[in-house]
Amino acid sequence: MPTGMETAMKAVEAPLFWLGTATAAWLSVCAVYRLLTGVRVWLLGNGRLVSPAKLGQWAVVTGATDGIGKAYAEELGRRGFSIVLISRSQEKLDDVAKAVESKYGVQTKTIAADFSSLDIYSNIEERLRGLEIGVLVNNVGISYPYPEFFLSVPNLNSFIDMIINVNITSVCQMTRIVLPRMVERKKGAILNLASASAMYPVPLLTVYSASKAFVDFFSQGLQAEYHSKGIIVQSVMPFFVATKLSKIRRATLDKPMPERYVSAEINTVGLQTRTNGYLPHAVMGWATGSLLPSSLLRIYLMKMGLSQRARYLRKQKTG
Repeated sequence: MPTGMETAMKAVEAPLFWLGTATAAWLSVCAVYRLLTGVRVWLLGNGRLVSPAKLGQWAVVTGATDGIGKAYAEELGRRGFSIVLISRSQEKLDDVAKAVESKYGVQTKTIAADFSSLDIYSNIEERLRGLEIGVLVNNVGISYPYPEFFLSVPNLNSFIDMIINVNITSVCQMTRIVLPRMVERKKGAILNLASASAMYPVPLLTVYSASKAFVDFFSQGLQAEYHSKGIIVQSVMPFFVATKLSKIRRATLDKPMPERYVSAEINTVGLQTRTNGYLPHAVMGWATGSLLPSSLLRIYLMKMGLSQRARYLRKQKTG
């Protein structure tokens, strides 16, 4: 004669079996979906979505004379866009404009502007008036000279103003200038360069990390607001790329040259609203965001920042 425990076990056997079956089926569906999504994004890409015919004739790139910004200008020029290059140095702007024109046979315009200032936007708005702008790349940005505790950042008061003006205000103001015409035409793409440091707080780069988190949240909000009006807004969150800003000189698989990164990233436009832009970076983003506990990640980032800080300060003393 079965005991009370055996009776209870038999009573729950069937529900547990079906619960386990349903859970396994759901996990399998999720795994297949993620696999197919990965193939769609990283192997097939978005075809010719990012083209003048689909979005509009002109592309505007801020911070366009170095690194990722320059790579965007070149890649968009290769795709047939006329390019408006905006950066601080007119000499560098002229050099990049001539190179893009001669290599890709497209029209360019240059606007010299220092994004650490707030009185530049009326001139930019006037210079962009009447252009059919299909793509805006909000790329301009600055970071710390080296990892440092918040209160020990050199010239902290002016640094706070500068990083907010360059990393945050520029994104909002350039979007304010360009977005209305995109909405009128019901097409356009805005690519906002955040950073992998927007995915979680990065100690010793706190103001930079927080400013890039703003860019990410701003992009997500805009995407929700304007997606139904035909506008693509994408938050781009690269890990390290071999640029002057990152101080990385030698490219590796996980630290690509800007051209390689941008070529991969543009193929995700319209497929991912938040993207690491490059397959090795996407794997790193998944690992750090989904596998590592946030407390352990923060400890690791703190140790890495302290190591970089100590190395920098040592060089300053011996130099």
